[in-house]
Amino acid sequence: MAMSAGSDDGEPMMEMNTTPLIDVMLVLLIMFIITIPIQTHAVKVDLPVNSKNAPQNPVDPQKNKVGIDEAGVVTWNGSQVDEVTLRQYLDQSAAINPEPELHFQPAPNAKYEAVDRTLAVIKRSAVTKLGFIGNEQYRNDF
Repeated sequence: MAMSAGSDDGEPMMEMNTTPLIDVMLVLLIMFIITIPIQTHAVKVDLPVNSKNAPQNPVDPQKNKVGIDEAGVVTWNGSQVDEVTLRQYLDQSAAINPEPELHFQPAPNAKYEAVDRTLAVIKRSAVTKLGFIGNEQYRNDF
């Protein structure tokens, strides 16, 4: 900016010269940038490694199947489970949004006691989507 020469009538100049102020601010900015310490600290994070043998999540986000065979063995998606593990899987599936369907398929010759005990575990969990599958084969028997 050019410096104003003022008017000839002897009045004081009303504009302030901001060029030296800007120069001082730029010098201070450069000094602050130079004096900032370099960030040399690091946070060590152990990231997961993809492997072919990694355990898969036993809870499917779409649908899960609880089965009971003739011997009374309870299975979750084909894997044998006990009541405590079944309850944990049920709680995990109930926490998923939207909740996956739970298909319950006891074998035709399964013991009633095992079926009743498994249904009691399912009822005590927070599962709301339960369906009995495999019953359609008996529709003509009655």
